Amino acid sequence: MGTEVFWVLELNIINGKEDQLDSLISDMSAATKLNEPNTLYYEWFVDEAKKTCTIYERYTDSDALLIHMGNFGENFAERFMSIFEISTFTVFGTPSDDAIAALDTLGAKYMHFAGGFHK
Repeated sequence: MGTEVFWVLELNIINGKEDQLDSLISDMSAATKLNEPNTLYYEWFVDEAKKTCTIYERYTDSDALLIHMGNFGENFAERFMSIFEISTFTVFGTPSDDAIAALDTLGAKYMHFAGGFHK
């Protein structure tokens, strides 16, 4: 499996906050793309009614994940948490102990590789 760590974050959009969604996605995506070269995937998906959001993020390793978590905490956490309620947060791969400590604060569930392949 290697060192990559990734997650799927499922969110409920707080009623009345739908109009803030597009600017948050734009701001966070731009900052991540500019400042985090070891972020491999950073994708947001929103249902048509703007009630739920799913975010898929993939990092080269736990160090890259921790950089993202630091940037998120410093620049976006307060705004993010005022728009969303976390429904499920599932982490895949083998995050480091430091990454687990950071992810646990958001209620992460961990799934460890059991078999298969990717091309």
